[in-house]
Amino acid sequence: MPSLATRPDKSSLVVIVTGGARGLGRAMALGLLRDGFRVVIAHLPTSAVEIQALNILAAKEGWESRLLAVESDVTEWEQCRETVEMTLEHFGTLHGLVNNAGIGMQSIGNVLVGRRKPFYEVEADAWRRAVDVNVNGAFLMAKAVTPHLVTQGWGRIVNIETSLYTMMMDGFSPYGPSKAALESATVIWSKDLAGTGVTVNALAPGGPADTRMIPTMEIGDRSTLISPELMVAPIVWLMSPQSNGFTGRRIIAKEWNAKRLRSEPIEKIGVPAGW
Repeated sequence: MPSLATRPDKSSLVVIVTGGARGLGRAMALGLLRDGFRVVIAHLPTSAVEIQALNILAAKEGWESRLLAVESDVTEWEQCRETVEMTLEHFGTLHGLVNNAGIGMQSIGNVLVGRRKPFYEVEADAWRRAVDVNVNGAFLMAKAVTPHLVTQGWGRIVNIETSLYTMMMDGFSPYGPSKAALESATVIWSKDLAGTGVTVNALAPGGPADTRMIPTMEIGDRSTLISPELMVAPIVWLMSPQSNGFTGRRIIAKEWNAKRLRSEPIEKIGVPAGW
């Protein structure tokens, strides 16, 4: 039987954010910290400088006791499992996972401006690496986290995705197909976990975001891109007790309207995940 109350106190909640050192992940991790959550940032060793900056900021803001950074490669099962074990050892509990770690198109060719490579020009290793991080990594982290969430009878999994049109855009392999697979996984996992108290949802910025996935050489005016800060309000809500019963849905961050939470039933928020 579930042992966790159906409306746990938000200040007790612990959330793992993969790829939380930079970009959308950093914005969401900081937003959760500001709102009182305890946050575990799973990151690669190459993010050491960014993690140091986050630790300095956490100390300045008085969050250091609520922030834990763990080096972890989401494509390695043992490291995913160890991330969960370290979280439980450090905080004594775990409630949510933000599957944010991902590989975009910036290392493959043009992203928004100019000619993009057709799929048959993409290097085989580049395809494999993107699928390994964007799909397999999300699966491995969810696999490591979910048994604990199901046992306690309450939990959250949020997959950070992309717009549906991006999934089907010409020249957007392997990013588009990998995110389409994650969209499918969101639907299936939410069905697999129906009735357990664990929800699974998708969150997307709603267009190109101001992160390193969009090269500076392509977009000089970064103000035309979506601010990562727009991800904060929806991820805080999705990870909170206020979203109880909300599962198998897709939320677009740039369309988020907090007023709807007070005026519309929860089932009207976002749209069903899938096509």
